[in-house]
Amino acid sequence: MNLLPQNPVAASGSFAAMKSVPYRLQFIAYVLAMMADNIEHVISYWVVFQKFHSPALAGFAVLSHWLPFLLFSVAVGGLADRFDPRRIIQCGMLLFIVASSGCGFFFITDTIQMWHAMLLLVIHGCAGVLWQTPNQLLLYDLVGPADLPSAVRLNAMARYLGILVGPAVGGIIMLTLGTSHGIIFNTLFYLPMLLWLFWAPVRDNSVAVRRFAVRGLADIVSTIRAIGTQPTLTAMTWLAGLTSFMIGNAYHAQMPGFAGDLGHGDPGVSYSVLLAADAAGAVLAAIALESWGRLKGTPRTAILLAMLWSVALLGFATVRIYPVAIVLLFCAGFFELSFNTMAQALVQLNAPHDIRGRVVGLYNMAGLGMRAFSGITVGLFGAAIGIHWSLGLSAAVLLALLLLLQRRATRPA
Repeated sequence: MNLLPQNPVAASGSFAAMKSVPYRLQFIAYVLAMMADNIEHVISYWVVFQKFHSPALAGFAVLSHWLPFLLFSVAVGGLADRFDPRRIIQCGMLLFIVASSGCGFFFITDTIQMWHAMLLLVIHGCAGVLWQTPNQLLLYDLVGPADLPSAVRLNAMARYLGILVGPAVGGIIMLTLGTSHGIIFNTLFYLPMLLWLFWAPVRDNSVAVRRFAVRGLADIVSTIRAIGTQPTLTAMTWLAGLTSFMIGNAYHAQMPGFAGDLGHGDPGVSYSVLLAADAAGAVLAAIALESWGRLKGTPRTAILLAMLWSVALLGFATVRIYPVAIVLLFCAGFFELSFNTMAQALVQLNAPHDIRGRVVGLYNMAGLGMRAFSGITVGLFGAAIGIHWSLGLSAAVLLALLLLLQRRATRPA
């Protein structure tokens, strides 16, 4: 096993990854799939919230969505090392279609119960874990190390474009087709990714020999040991784990409650605007980082951006003025994309060739899997002490932890 990381290579220019035709096709398919993912969230969260009015179920939505990442990210990364990642992504797309179709069936028949919603949320979470880690490996195969930072930033922008466009498209679909037929229509947006992967370029297997068997828990332990001597990988994995454990995106599931508490006009419109503000900030961050290109990707910078993100969310949790809340969510989206894409690029560029899938899987286990526990810190605690207090306290504790991580990361070896 080659434990020496490759030397990071700077991207060749602004929007460098877009020079690759296969990457452009992947980008379009990724935007549509992310849009479909978020349309499903918007419609299903709204219907379930209106039917059950349960903050605890909103917390379970976060838990079930991200717990598969905690349990299976490294294993899926090992599978992507050993087998064709395109086929694994296609399995994820099929599960997304099953989840949306199932929601549509229960909405049409008006027979949805609490356990139905919980089961569909679990299926949706399993679909996500089969998509994200293999897709990150696919980026490396499409553009190579030189343009990988650009590809990571642009794919993050694609993710937030989906979040930005999803509420608007979801609202139009609900107005024209209704929630029941609309969520079934939403399955069509997964098809471009599903079909494109049949013709996507095959990776160059000469770059590294990826033949290690998938060994479950032993893979997690060995991967942790492998990155233990590499400060950059260790710091970025800790950063991903802390931000996800304390907050993640749990506040998205609670957004209908925040919209109602802010009391600005129609709660449904306010809900969509708040989600769109968070996404708009992220899209602007991706464009700014790609166009400017002067913000050097270092662990220290990534941690500082994460600290600014926690400050913005702390402010959002405490304000009761709707326009100020929109501005703070916009800033939160800007900082979140900035530190996440920087950390992800650092991990991929410094990961050993032979176990890249496992290292990326470990990073996703921390960055996505630990979001399952943010369903407790923000979601379930929100049912006990209120969603504003739970988010505010989580942001304050995260800021303190990030200060400690910053000191450790900048301390001389």
